[in-house]
Amino acid sequence: MKPSDLSADTAVAVVFFRPSAEQVARIVERFAGRMPVLVYDNGGIPPDALARLEAAQGVVRLGEGRNRGIAAALNALAEAAIAAGVSRLFLLDQDADTTVETARALGHALDRAAGAQPPPALVGPAPAPKPGHKAPVYPPRPGVPPRESLRPVEFLATSGSLVDLAAYAQIGPFRDDFFIDAVDLEWCFRAWARGWSCWMDPGTAIPHSVGRGTLRGRFLPVTMPDQPLFRMAVYVRNTAYGWRLPHVPLRWKVKQAAHLPLQIGLYWSRHRFSPRVLARLLAALAQGLGGRLGRPADAPP
Repeated sequence: MKPSDLSADTAVAVVFFRPSAEQVARIVERFAGRMPVLVYDNGGIPPDALARLEAAQGVVRLGEGRNRGIAAALNALAEAAIAAGVSRLFLLDQDADTTVETARALGHALDRAAGAQPPPALVGPAPAPKPGHKAPVYPPRPGVPPRESLRPVEFLATSGSLVDLAAYAQIGPFRDDFFIDAVDLEWCFRAWARGWSCWMDPGTAIPHSVGRGTLRGRFLPVTMPDQPLFRMAVYVRNTAYGWRLPHVPLRWKVKQAAHLPLQIGLYWSRHRFSPRVLARLLAALAQGLGGRLGRPADAPP
């Protein structure tokens, strides 16, 4: 099916990268035939799962099976949806455990936020606990009052968010030179700076996790996701680069500047104070401060 065949107010958009067959099946079973579904193939979809996607009703597959990073994939999905006349996009990671009913609930929430000033760019669910993982925290946006049950927040994870594509067109695409980490955070801060707003619906929740577990400092006051070295390095790089951006609030830069060294220290200790790990993270820090972004050399293909 071609993107031009889509015809609905809201479409589901999923980025796949080395998913399990079960993850692909869950998306097909829960959404195909009930909502238009756009998927981006960043590589590694099992052959049987790929065949299931191709046969599913109302599913459009984009991408060439090469890992272009989450931001480039999200932009391709958004552009295809806009070209097809879709006005809202329900963004999901491949492991998101959610349903059509969640998309509908967020649609109603976005409708309720429509009269807010600044107008809403997206609304997302509250993060539900997931065993063994640290749930994300979405800080409240200072100076903006709640609207009914909805809460204005500084940023939200892309996964689970319902994006207004008219707002997306005004705010601009996700930064593909970030490749993966802090993509959602930078976009939401840019949205606020350009006269749009981001909202969380506490009445809707989905489990959300980052990484393969949680690291907790024994002597450091920090808890963080446990991630592969390349992911941690990209996080460090993009966080440091964020300090250069005028639309990122000073309060957030100060908080991150205090927090990032603790995160680096905890991650380094987790890897038995490996000189190689420390060198990689310090190099990433220098890249971010120097504005050297793009696809990491050690990113998986």
